[in-house]
Amino acid sequence: MTGVLSGFAVVWTVILVGYAVGRTGVLGPQARYVLNRLTFFVASPALLFTTLADSEPTTVLGPPLWVASISASLVAVAYFLLTRWWLRRDAPEAIMGAMSASTVNSANLGLPIAIYVLDDITQAAPIILFQLALFSPVFLALLDTTTTRRRTTPFAMAFQTLRNPMIIGSLLGLLFALLDWELPQQLADPVEIIAGASIPAMLIAFGISLVGNRPLSRAAGRRTDTIAATVLKLLVHPVLAWLLGFLVFGLEGEQLFAVVVMAALPTAQNVYVTASRYEAGVTLAKDTVLLTTIAAIPAMMLVPLLLH
Repeated sequence: MTGVLSGFAVVWTVILVGYAVGRTGVLGPQARYVLNRLTFFVASPALLFTTLADSEPTTVLGPPLWVASISASLVAVAYFLLTRWWLRRDAPEAIMGAMSASTVNSANLGLPIAIYVLDDITQAAPIILFQLALFSPVFLALLDTTTTRRRTTPFAMAFQTLRNPMIIGSLLGLLFALLDWELPQQLADPVEIIAGASIPAMLIAFGISLVGNRPLSRAAGRRTDTIAATVLKLLVHPVLAWLLGFLVFGLEGEQLFAVVVMAALPTAQNVYVTASRYEAGVTLAKDTVLLTTIAAIPAMMLVPLLLH
């Protein structure tokens, strides 16, 4: 328990440093944008590669992947049905809300939590692979179809997915692990140095993102939608992960704790970017990201108390 709380303390401390950086503006107005792109295109792929290359592939592709996939899918379907049948939202907004309620911040917060709280970064890999390789492309295809009446072909979805640098890093890492390959030391050392920049840059960018934001301040008639998405994300999603992990896949101890914590992560920040791109559920996405981001770490700190 002490180790878990210490891990959360490390994460929160760096986030608060990022918040202070954002408030003072010492890195300029583009700091969050630059740090996010640094982690997404450079540091995080390197981190995923180095981690997965030294991992056991069966642990990455085992029950945690199924728990992440099934629990997220159930939450998405529940939100979509709720808002379509009860709140009578149009299809694009309901799809966007389903994405907000079920897509976790697996990179910017999931990787640091995996390292400092779970003490095993491979715990974040299954949900990253699932979201980037399948979940997000499916949502984008649905939004393409419902907003432009244009169908996204499976080939286009696969091509878009394989262009993602974190997918590339993950797949290369798994390939090296499966074939028992190793990089020459002259290449391995710089890759590890670059990978080391990932976590601090993520958390500082995350802290900067909290500056000046007030959840539900612009709900504009979407408070019910936002609250529903937040409850599904922070309460229902981890409970489903626990039920699946414990009752269906027989997970116990650290493995069960890990899948529940990963499910309790807040809504991914790129959901708001997607909403803005398709002009669907923009207010809902932004407020759900903010509300779950503020409440997620305190909520996750309850998980070890409930499971032990």
